[in-house]
Amino acid sequence: METKWLEWAQKLQAIAQNGLAYSEGPFDIERYKQLRAIATEIMATYSNVEHSYVLDLFSREVGYATPKVGVRAAIFRDNTILLVKERADGCWTLPGGWADVGESPSEVVVKEVYEESGYHVRAIKLLAVYDRNKQGHPPFPFYVYKLFFHCKLIGGSPSSSSETEEVNFFPENALPELSIGRVTAAQITRIFQHYRQPDLPTDFD
Repeated sequence: METKWLEWAQKLQAIAQNGLAYSEGPFDIERYKQLRAIATEIMATYSNVEHSYVLDLFSREVGYATPKVGVRAAIFRDNTILLVKERADGCWTLPGGWADVGESPSEVVVKEVYEESGYHVRAIKLLAVYDRNKQGHPPFPFYVYKLFFHCKLIGGSPSSSSETEEVNFFPENALPELSIGRVTAAQITRIFQHYRQPDLPTDFD
């Protein structure tokens, strides 16, 4: 039951968003707004976030509801993995971010690595496609798919950015405090398994 409320809120929000996108009658529109209000109340109550903040988030989502897509890069050097320290929470993660319209997932991950770390990479394999809700991350208002790419380091030098304050390589047995909203220790462990066994197939939920 720990995350059932999150599942309920996300599904209700998606139904409400879809209904508001395609309904024309005023009574149907009002019903879907009421459904969105229920989703907002569930999310705000169980996540201890301001009701107005959640309602604003949900209200901005228009059109047919689909999962959001995030990308992360696994970059290795001498049996260590590249992590960046997020300014937002002071914790470490694989470089990456939200997928952008007009760019393929591999293009986005290459761009994000450069912007967050200063390194140039080439995406060489899709390691995993994960459902965020099934991966032990803290609650998030929207449904998310996370794509993890193995990327080859081809140049550049470490540099911070507006989002990251440090860049470094870490061995598997000496990871810093992770930003678990972005990546978990279990995911990094699995990524190292892919690194050691490159013939492993892509993981998916």
